[in-house]
Amino acid sequence: MKKDKTAELLSKMAEAQLGGGQVRIDKQHSKGKLTARERIHFLMDEGSFEEIGIMVTHRTTDFGLQDQIYLGDGVVTGYGTIHGRLVYVFAQDFTVFGGALSETHAEKICKVMDLAMKVGAPFIGLNDSGGARIQEGVRSLGGYADIFHKNVMASGVIPQLSAIMGPCAGGAVYSPAMTDFTMMVEQSSYMFVTGPNVVKTVTNEEVSSEELGGANTHATKSGVTHLTAVNDIDCINKLKTLLSYMPQNCEELPTRLPFTLGDESREILEDIIPESANQPYDMRDVIGGICDSESFFEIHKNYAENIVVGFARIAGRSIGVVANQPTTLAGCLDVNSSKKAARFTRFCDCFNIPLLVIVDVPGFLPGTDQEWNGIITNGAKLLYALSEATVPKVTVITRKAYGGAYDVMNSKHIGADMNYAWPTAEIAVMGAKGASEIIFRKEIKAAKDPAAKLLEKETEYAEKFANPYRAAERGFIDEVIQPKDTRKKLIKAYAMLESKVVNLPKKKHGNIPL
Repeated sequence: MKKDKTAELLSKMAEAQLGGGQVRIDKQHSKGKLTARERIHFLMDEGSFEEIGIMVTHRTTDFGLQDQIYLGDGVVTGYGTIHGRLVYVFAQDFTVFGGALSETHAEKICKVMDLAMKVGAPFIGLNDSGGARIQEGVRSLGGYADIFHKNVMASGVIPQLSAIMGPCAGGAVYSPAMTDFTMMVEQSSYMFVTGPNVVKTVTNEEVSSEELGGANTHATKSGVTHLTAVNDIDCINKLKTLLSYMPQNCEELPTRLPFTLGDESREILEDIIPESANQPYDMRDVIGGICDSESFFEIHKNYAENIVVGFARIAGRSIGVVANQPTTLAGCLDVNSSKKAARFTRFCDCFNIPLLVIVDVPGFLPGTDQEWNGIITNGAKLLYALSEATVPKVTVITRKAYGGAYDVMNSKHIGADMNYAWPTAEIAVMGAKGASEIIFRKEIKAAKDPAAKLLEKETEYAEKFANPYRAAERGFIDEVIQPKDTRKKLIKAYAMLESKVVNLPKKKHGNIPL
């Protein structure tokens, strides 16, 4: 009898491992996709995964579903470790009902989310689903809403990462949208609220799934996805790397990697700023010269390219970098770059990741398109996020810091802890030419040679204001430093700020200009 019971258990376990069956597994492989269990195998440390709910089945008896019972009900859930750190995970199984979400499928996901919050560990969702299981009607919709609510409750408590490794459509898209970071696999994943057929019916537009909601579309046009991957394995490896910069939860600090201090001077930084103030340079070269070698992990690389955000390390310490990018729109702030930087700033503040803001910004991008699309409220999002952040905040001004954009980019006035400027920094209300045209308008107009007079006044204004020293005299800049010394200064600054504590005014929550 005991042998029979054991045999029954082993039979059920073997059945569960097959998901929707070998034929469907082979079909998944033929598309270049891994199965749910294979994805978890490559994500977790060897032998660490413990599955929860392997025997769960759906409860539906309508539309013949009573004859289609699969153990696990289309989702694999549980916990394990990644690089020795506890992590909770779900992976939707496309071989079972196309990964469609049912009431019990949702219950399994919610159960591990609850455990992740109780324990204080990151939560990763591997999405590959055709949407709600329509045979269950409102019960499947209720399951989505339960997950959404858990996402909101977990927000800012534990890191939440989403990988889109197949279809993700309709209501399913809102769970990844509320997690901290979303990653998509190129050519095999897509996200949209309404698919191509509905779009064609309603708007008469012809569009493919890839054009409407593929990885490239969301990485460049909408900003919905933060990272893309060429295949499932690349996606999993990037998830692991991303996780390495984060703490387990909001109560902990990110893991600091071992680091031995040496000669931290970086001569390469001395030659980055061009002689001409209007000539661009790649801000990634500055980041590379400041941060630990090969440590910069860029987020949203192909979206709003006039600002660069990402994680890096300085002396082994995890930091978040927000930097203007002079190679695109001269580094101006606009609607999309403000939203991109604000979102990233708030994540870092949630999880005790110090911020480094590198500034070369001539102002906000002008134009009717920007004004009509709300540059005022969108620019205010970044201002709000940096003002609200209580983590250590350090600013380095490399070149231009003009107008309101100077204020927004982590100025001393909105709570930055340490503000450094290179000798090439220009801190002013506006550029010398524009300022001269306003201040000396009458003199220029009355001159025999207006162009020569403008150049004269422009030079005069630049000598007086296009430098960091007026700001330093007022204490708005803590120190003017040689570029080569930037890394040394930052290492000391972050060490000094490590125990920083800020008590915000008592309130339910602020009202960020969404």
